[in-house]
Amino acid sequence: MNILLLGSGGREHALAWKMSQSPLCSQVYIAPGNAGTAQVGINLALSQNDFPAIRKACLDLDIRLLVVGPEEPLVRGIVDYFHANPVDGMPVIGPSQYGAQLEGSKAFAKAFMERHGIPTAAYREFDADNFEAGLAYIRQHPLPIVLKADGLAAGKGVLILNDREEAIGEFTQMIRQSKFGDASKKVVIEAFLDGIEMSVFVLTDGKDFLLLPDAKDYKRIGEGDTGLNTGGMGAVSPVPFADDQFMNKVLERVVKPTVKGIQEENIDYKGFIFVGLIKVQNEPYVIEYNCRMGDPETEVVMPRLASDLVDLLLATGNQTLASKQVKHDPRVACTVMAVSGGYPGDYSKGKTISGLDLRLPAGSLLFHAGTSKDGEKVVTSGGRVLCVTSYGNSIPEAVSQSKKVLEGITFDGMNYRRDIGYEFE
Repeated sequence: MNILLLGSGGREHALAWKMSQSPLCSQVYIAPGNAGTAQVGINLALSQNDFPAIRKACLDLDIRLLVVGPEEPLVRGIVDYFHANPVDGMPVIGPSQYGAQLEGSKAFAKAFMERHGIPTAAYREFDADNFEAGLAYIRQHPLPIVLKADGLAAGKGVLILNDREEAIGEFTQMIRQSKFGDASKKVVIEAFLDGIEMSVFVLTDGKDFLLLPDAKDYKRIGEGDTGLNTGGMGAVSPVPFADDQFMNKVLERVVKPTVKGIQEENIDYKGFIFVGLIKVQNEPYVIEYNCRMGDPETEVVMPRLASDLVDLLLATGNQTLASKQVKHDPRVACTVMAVSGGYPGDYSKGKTISGLDLRLPAGSLLFHAGTSKDGEKVVTSGGRVLCVTSYGNSIPEAVSQSKKVLEGITFDGMNYRRDIGYEFE
């Protein structure tokens, strides 16, 4: 069958790479894709938010499965669009616009967790109407204070602040000066949870679910988890501290109540649930939900998924997931992300990337993120440019191999963290 995948990042390259291996897949198309996805499928010059053009492509190319990679089309309602304008026999992988609020609105997600008894940090929400109450709340709130833009902010709308006056200033900028645009018209203020984070990935058809390999990503730009938040500088899988006892708590207290809540509230949800967790004194708390796979976690989760992804996605769309199982590759997988100089602030694009023609060693994979073709050259087109994922028997071994491959790849201003997985050495 022909498959259309929406998106253009490292997540989409990893998904396209995995789907292209399935005997069920005749051709994978990626819209708009990047220079890497063009190696495993056919890129289409379509906007991921142009729903009529996407539907026309589905009809023209006999697409039998539509997979939505990034969050924005989901939050904008692409699933609802295809319900209203169906392509016969073509499942769309992703939640409805209402369900996508689990990611699109921090306040919606927190209220959902509260309704279903899912452990999360205490919170309050504020906007322009109760702005002064928000200031008063910050003045009496224990430090650190966590401020979250309610809407989508490209992974940069969360601030953890140790200074009360700074928190007041940031809160003011978010609501009154639109620091994160419309995303910060409403702000969620949370209690700070002190622990270690990880990501759990659920595939659900709205009734049943499967757990994919877990992962831990590294958001800060600087080594030792310092500096500004990014979209992710690397990831490891599996997570060493997520033993059977802890994961059973996650399953019983978080995953099952989440899927049950989706079912009880009649939310149309056939796709991925990314559960961002924090382990506090061996107890799991939910930091956030995402309504799609994470990036760069997908770049370690897909290599460790030993099952046929297309088969699982079809079962998701047809609500027959109960008949499927997930198999995991027993090896460790670690990815290291190379980013543009200046990222996550201002950065230049169009830098020529050298070394992409080098033969990869066995056990290493190269996934493109912010790349494009300029004639015969591959050039940078984003902040996060590419990543190398390697298998290994341990996290240090896999990270070391990924860094060794990155030493042979260069572009002007290239930067990457050399300490991914540092706390597990």
